[in-house]
Amino acid sequence: MSTTATLTDFEREIAQFIVTTLNLEVAPDQISPTDPLYGEGLGLDSIDVLEIALAVSKQYGFQMRSDDPDNVTIFSSLRNLAAHIASHRV
Repeated sequence: MSTTATLTDFEREIAQFIVTTLNLEVAPDQISPTDPLYGEGLGLDSIDVLEIALAVSKQYGFQMRSDDPDNVTIFSSLRNLAAHIASHRV
């Protein structure tokens, strides 16, 4: 994982949220905002993504849907996920 791009405060918050939710052994600042979350990059699998989606609904007050056609884009990077949460949170 490269850390060439700088995390915004909210991206750092979401990185910490992912690390805590999934019990990852990586520091939030080691997650590059543009690296893939799924598969290569952070290495999340579909179960991890489901866990994040469920935790987001509890923490940020909106439902992420498994049938959302934008999920591939939403979960493609920390930056995209943070932007999606920021625009939908209650």
